[in-house]
Amino acid sequence: MKSSMEKSPGWLRGVQIGLGIITVILAIYALAFPAVTFLAVIVILAIILFIVGIEKIITGIFLPVKGRWATIGFGILVLIFAGLAISFPEATALVVTVFVGIGLIFNGCARIVEGISGKHSGWAKFFLIGVGILSIIIGAVVLVSPLFGAVFIGIIIAIGLLITGIQMIAVGIAGRKMLPDSSVTT
Repeated sequence: MKSSMEKSPGWLRGVQIGLGIITVILAIYALAFPAVTFLAVIVILAIILFIVGIEKIITGIFLPVKGRWATIGFGILVLIFAGLAISFPEATALVVTVFVGIGLIFNGCARIVEGISGKHSGWAKFFLIGVGILSIIIGAVVLVSPLFGAVFIGIIIAIGLLITGIQMIAVGIAGRKMLPDSSVTT
């Protein structure tokens, strides 16, 4: 399918550039305070889970669903855990950070095993083993220093936001969008 380029409306370009600038500014803030960024993400996710718990309880009460009491019960459990996460965001961040550290160590071990026993050869084999060792090292540091883990996770989030903001600005400045070419028939 062919596509043609068409200019985006001026208001849309302005919105893209404006929201991109806001995203870049917030990403820079997140880079400056990555541990706080991670904590904010924990609180936002906990609030979302709280809303999901309320929805599950309402669904269980008002809709004729199988497992009505299970739905209500799980909704209550979600509310409890979300409430704990909102009430104790630092402890929640610590638990999440520990899981990230453990996950990195397991991932590193899997990479090393794949590199040693897999069908890879040459640079691919050494690359897998090197990535595995790096993953184990970072995972161990995260477990030894959860603050490092929170900062590490916050930096990754901030870099993702920074790239997204720059992309939004670039699309707004370019002012072009891809549209399917209506003259091509199938």
